[in-house]
Amino acid sequence: MKQYVGLDISMEETSMCILDDAGKVMFEGSVGISPDAIAKVLRKRAAHAERIVFETGALSNWLWHELKALAFPVICLDARHANAVLSTRMNKSDKNDAKGLAEMARMGWYREVSVKSVENRQLRSVLAARAKLVELRRDLDNQMRGLCKGVGILLGKGGAGGLAAKITSVLVDNPELADIFDPPLQAQACLTKQIDKFDKQLLDLARGDQTVQRLMTVPGIGPLTALSFVATVDDPARFKSSSDVGAYLGLTPRRYQSGEIDHNGRISKRGNTFVRTYLYEAANVLLTVVRRGSALKRWGVKLVKRIGAKKAKIAVARKMAVVLHTIWTDGTEFQAENSPA
Repeated sequence: MKQYVGLDISMEETSMCILDDAGKVMFEGSVGISPDAIAKVLRKRAAHAERIVFETGALSNWLWHELKALAFPVICLDARHANAVLSTRMNKSDKNDAKGLAEMARMGWYREVSVKSVENRQLRSVLAARAKLVELRRDLDNQMRGLCKGVGILLGKGGAGGLAAKITSVLVDNPELADIFDPPLQAQACLTKQIDKFDKQLLDLARGDQTVQRLMTVPGIGPLTALSFVATVDDPARFKSSSDVGAYLGLTPRRYQSGEIDHNGRISKRGNTFVRTYLYEAANVLLTVVRRGSALKRWGVKLVKRIGAKKAKIAVARKMAVVLHTIWTDGTEFQAENSPA
């Protein structure tokens, strides 16, 4: 007799529902969130489990790997798809959600997502931690600029290092402001130091990965963008076509079609925000900084003239994602031209 299990996972407990082939409830209850606690109940109540499903969430990656290591047939479902199904129920509760997930597993009406590897999860954690420190430093820089404007001092343009030097020079002539600016300056210096550590760590990872090295042959693509792309895609074989990567990263237009109405809107912005941002920045570098010519650059320059710089950069970013996936799958490198564009 086959059994189907639905797990609704929260931060404190897991609601579990087990159904048989006919959809009869064999068990309903709550267990802890630890894999050992869940495994104990599964071995006792669902020895013949055909599918064990739960939605994507903060704990889903960790829990999937832990239960998979214990030889359970776990499947991670797309939360948006699962929510569309569960939202049709009259009453919203963890118990009902677990039963709904179990019914989806029994009927086979679900969309499975690809769970990232453990190594990939670690890389994503490093990238996310670095991005958060960069965000904090940017907010701190903006705060210090605002404080300067409040006393009539305009600092002008400049990065983190240049801003600190400008404020330090201001304090020479205005020592009474030291109590205000010394703490944020020290905090900025600390953030910069930690960001540099992450940069060195990521650069070492990039140098030791042949795939990342090949991706970096694309003009405009640096270690950060290449590593972020690898961490997000994880397994290139899960895409039937390289052109699917653009949609996965949210770089393709939304479409609305109903009756006689059929139009494309703005890009969907689905998927990883950091990779999408990095690819857009890489496209900007290709079109404005890179001097070496290539078919990709010429195509982008033509788009700038036809549809404007912003839309062209988005299109080039999408094309870059396709090129990166192709390079990854066929083992080649980007072929640029020797002559300037």
